Amino acid sequence: MKRASPPNFDPSAFKQALSQFATGVTVITTRAASGQLIGITASSFNSVSLSPPLVLWSLATRSASMPVFRANSHYVINVLASTQLDLCKRFATVKGDRFEGVSHAAGDSGMPVLDGALAWFECHNRSRYEEGDHVIFVGEVERCGVHENAADMLPLVFQSAQFHGLKPL
Repeated sequence: MKRASPPNFDPSAFKQALSQFATGVTVITTRAASGQLIGITASSFNSVSLSPPLVLWSLATRSASMPVFRANSHYVINVLASTQLDLCKRFATVKGDRFEGVSHAAGDSGMPVLDGALAWFECHNRSRYEEGDHVIFVGEVERCGVHENAADMLPLVFQSAQFHGLKPL
């Protein structure tokens, strides 16, 4: 098999090209062995398979949350609504207890499901793949749900370094 050619662009050109792809915004949540709740903002979520039900997301290898996500058996992918920009920013930037004052409930696996999420996927941490400077997590979905008012809600979307609400064409 022929190997890939070296890139003919610089990292900033690559980042700019990637930023043109609009992605949904999620908060991935879990619980450390100590009981501490952990959550991070991620826009790398994608479906993989319907049978079995598989999804994926990725996390930078240098992330402080990496040891917990790598070791845990379960996590929840919370799909954010456009009204949840504050949660997106909180789980992306706040140091300390990101869950302070954040309404949530424990899913069947004990992992936190954020109140008001547009949809959620409670996943078994099925497999992990180290690729470049990230780890790709593949989750087997054990339970999922959709907000009761999802038909009237807009998803939170990130594109060209800006957040958007997405409306049907």
